[in-house]
Amino acid sequence: MGDHSEHEGRVPAYDAGAIEEKWQRIWDERGLFRAADDGRPKKYVLEMFPYPSGDLHMGHARNYTIGDAMARQAHMQGFDVLHPIGFDAFGLPAENAAIKHRTQPAKWTYGNIDQAVATMRRMGFSYDYDRMVRTCDPSYYRWGQYLFLKMWEKGLVDRRTSPVNWCPTCNTVLANEQVTEGRCWRCGTVPERRELTQWYLKITDYAEELLDDIDRLDRWPERVRQMQRNWIGKSEGAEIDFALADASGEPTDLKITVFTTRPDTLFGASFFLLAPEYPLVHELVDGTEYEGAVQEVIDIAEATSAVDRQSSEVEKHGAFTGRYMVNPVNGRLLPIWVADYVITDYGTGAVMGVPCGDERDFQFARKYGLPVPPIILQEDDPLFDGLSGQEDLVVTDVPWDHAMDAEGVMVQSGPITGMRGGKRSEAAKAVVDLLAGRGLAREAVNFRLRDWLISRQRYWGNPIPAVHCEHCGIVPVPEDQLPVTLPEGLDLAAGETLAECPEFYETTCPVCGAPARRETDTMDTFTDSSWYYLRYCDPHNDHEPVGRAAADRWMPVDNYIGGIEHAILHLLYSRFWTKVMRDLGMVSCDEPFTDLLCQGMVKDENGEVMSKSKGNVVAPASVIEPYGADTMRLAILFIAPPEKDFDWDPQAVAGCNRFLKRAWKSVWEASCSATPGAEPSMDALDDEGRKLLRAVHRLGIKCTDDYGRRQYNTAISALMELVNAGNAYLAATAPGERDGALMARYAHDLVAMLSPVCPHWADELASEALGMEGSMYDEPWPTFDADLTREDTVEIVVQVLGKIRARIQVAPDAPREELERAALEAVAPQLEGKDVVKVVVVPGKLVNVVAR
Repeated sequence: MGDHSEHEGRVPAYDAGAIEEKWQRIWDERGLFRAADDGRPKKYVLEMFPYPSGDLHMGHARNYTIGDAMARQAHMQGFDVLHPIGFDAFGLPAENAAIKHRTQPAKWTYGNIDQAVATMRRMGFSYDYDRMVRTCDPSYYRWGQYLFLKMWEKGLVDRRTSPVNWCPTCNTVLANEQVTEGRCWRCGTVPERRELTQWYLKITDYAEELLDDIDRLDRWPERVRQMQRNWIGKSEGAEIDFALADASGEPTDLKITVFTTRPDTLFGASFFLLAPEYPLVHELVDGTEYEGAVQEVIDIAEATSAVDRQSSEVEKHGAFTGRYMVNPVNGRLLPIWVADYVITDYGTGAVMGVPCGDERDFQFARKYGLPVPPIILQEDDPLFDGLSGQEDLVVTDVPWDHAMDAEGVMVQSGPITGMRGGKRSEAAKAVVDLLAGRGLAREAVNFRLRDWLISRQRYWGNPIPAVHCEHCGIVPVPEDQLPVTLPEGLDLAAGETLAECPEFYETTCPVCGAPARRETDTMDTFTDSSWYYLRYCDPHNDHEPVGRAAADRWMPVDNYIGGIEHAILHLLYSRFWTKVMRDLGMVSCDEPFTDLLCQGMVKDENGEVMSKSKGNVVAPASVIEPYGADTMRLAILFIAPPEKDFDWDPQAVAGCNRFLKRAWKSVWEASCSATPGAEPSMDALDDEGRKLLRAVHRLGIKCTDDYGRRQYNTAISALMELVNAGNAYLAATAPGERDGALMARYAHDLVAMLSPVCPHWADELASEALGMEGSMYDEPWPTFDADLTREDTVEIVVQVLGKIRARIQVAPDAPREELERAALEAVAPQLEGKDVVKVVVVPGKLVNVVAR
């Protein structure tokens, strides 16, 4: 620490604007935040990268401030830190904005990126900007196309015709995961169902591993893990074959297979359901009296999202086809209905209707007057006594207002009557065994997860590297011709698309050389964000997406920070992509993110979600201009724990600024009495000095622990308490009487522990007040001694018959006998003329004397 005699009695003003501009320039000149790759243990800290839709808002600021504090402290703790940033730059919002402003998406996007980077720099984030990734750069999306081709070679790419979710507002298809609560995840429009030929990635090939490996993600929020389990949706049951009946009711050779988790309820099937999209539907009703009603159901289904169709809260629609299926366990004929709540995305698109045990089937049966035969009952059901042991179907309806979907005893169920029914029950196994012997059933596993639909009918995305040739079919673009780049100059406002741009789609077949047509769909932008964290490890590699050595050095990401809204889409796709790249030999890790922190939302001061449409967005500049970036960072981390939502509080921001100024003044005053390089000794200090040294170690231990638990709000509270303790010592001790070693330790540790949160403030004090070279970023994190937190004495309450009569000071480790003796001496006047019956000692707290 330098000579600060010139500052005696005068503390320099805290000029946040000048200080922050100064240190941001110094950090940039020194390349301070570049990963060294110098043999130290690695720490890869990453915040989910933003979409460049405009300048950053306070939600971004919170996400990045959390990650920045984490990265800075990790570096001080001796880690080689990788902390990159980039932009998820393709996507529909940029295309729509370009149409609105009659410009090009690239120009709009790169302009927003420049603005966002300027704001990031102004907030002092410790990013290695040399590793920046922009997914709309051909140097990045080239490798996305390359990985698509590798997946194609591996059999993970498929192109097929199937019903899809179509958003009429965005004019593109949506993956199932992009329909949230029945609406387009971007614009909120209810999607339609359309039959289109699209490209898919076979994420279902990894369904079992994706599900099993969730158990390994023990540092992810349980809520996120459960959301992924539910979305993957593994169901264990059986496939059962039903035969279509001919006009006379006899089984034909045409079989329809259903998947069910409850084969035990097969005796209770009273109808058979087909999805409106099921291929056989039109064949069953074409030219019949039932065709019109069935078509109405098909039309309703096309206009309703798959999510709403499956909801038990939405009214069901159905129509009878006039045909029947044969129940394989009892030969009964089941009327075939088309129902909109059956979808082809789960199971086979065909369902046996068991209204007794399924709530949606129950509602459907009640609406259309279909039988509800009871075949599984609880022992306390009024029907149980009359049907217990009854194998034949004698009761075909129930006085219930809902289905009985729990376990119970089988009734009216032929040979399984009397068995316990339920999922994976003895009755379920018996039915499968019964039909398996006739080749009509087999155990099966089904997943809710569907293949990932990646085709998008929009311009601003990564082109799919495929060519359509009349002679060779669909062939991949050769790797040496990548990237397939987007054409410039399309008039998007006039409705021009890639499919109408000859300079893009006209090409030659790479196999036969004949004229051919380039694929004009682009990839879902989630394909870009599913592997960007790997590109950060090796961003300038011109030969492959990521070098194996670089990937093995940095992966997996140690700390990943982002919103809970990405629990399924981005996180699930990234897990899939990592496993594919592992199987391609590019990486060795099984999972991309070890630790996941889902930060809460920032709401306005009235508790409403911030949005541009409401006009209640708080821009970072509105805080940085009057107070500085460090105040903004401090307020973000102090107002609430990272995972909790919080309301933006201008008064809390002002309070944080006052604290920074108070801490600034405290460090300067302490530095004027500091002795550089000296370590304070408890034995050499007076009472006030010992009190402060104990506070340094006690609060240092707490702050360090809170940082480790990512409870930055309580870590900051500990530092506020430390400033109060330091100021108390400064006020109680004249400048010439202050212990120099203690002042040095207090000032250094306070600055060091606050530096991950307020780095400009800290580096200015380290340089100007403490006389240090370089940045606090390169300083080691302080260490603390629990032994030095112990008080010289502790106060013990002395009670007589439960009432406090005295307080005594004793050594913290005073033996029981000494406590008794001191307590009895302290309350001797209250014990005169009484006999002591018992003395109860609670070490460190109280002594209670029982006397008569």
